[in-house]
This record gives sequence, C-alpha cells and structure tokens, in this order.
Amino acid sequence: MADSLNELRAKVNAFVRERDWDQFHSPKNLAMAMIVEAAEVVEHFQWDTVEESKQISDERRTEIGHELADTFVYLLRLAEVTGVDLIAAAHQKIALNAIKYPVEKCKGSNAKYTDYQ
Repeated sequence: MADSLNELRAKVNAFVRERDWDQFHSPKNLAMAMIVEAAEVVEHFQWDTVEESKQISDERRTEIGHELADTFVYLLRLAEVTGVDLIAAAHQKIALNAIKYPVEKCKGSNAKYTDYQ
C-alpha cells in the first residue's frame, strides 16, 4: 500500500500506463472527471441536515471514501499532466490565505476576505 504522495502518484501513473489511458488524460478531461467524482461525494450529503451529515455509518463512510478516492486520484493525475507540484502549491496557497484571512480579522467568521479588507 502506498504511504506517501509520491508512491501513490507512481502507482496511479503505472495503472494508467498499463492501460494506455494517457491518451484520454488531457487536463480538460481530468478536470471534468474530478468534478463528476466530487459531485458524487456531494450526493451522499445532498438532503442531509447538518447533524445528519455528521452521522456517518461504517457502510456510508466506505462509500464516501470511494468517491473521495476517485476525486483524489483524478486530482493527482491532473497535477501530473499539468506539471503542478501539489505539496508546493498547497504550501503557497496556505501562505496566500494567511495574508487574505488574518487571524485578527477573521477568527470565528465565515465571511469572504473581500468583506473585511
């Protein structure tokens, strides 16, 4: 079992290569597939109340996990074909968000940064 992002990425890339699926993995197709899978995650919570969405049975957790995994794999492939280092991009985005959402202005608030800048 892959226990690091790089190992998982290599495993996914090998899976794709063995099936000759690179030809189908354009950035457009991968982005669209990722959103379809993300919508399948949303479907599990669509009509739940906030409290119901927090009550997750083992069976439901497994189903949600499969959809999250599909979404994650497409995200990995999209990053791969576009040459984006996900870890570096995430660190950069967190740093940018720290500037946009300073603790002293936004702690405990769900307002968009444009509401208090």
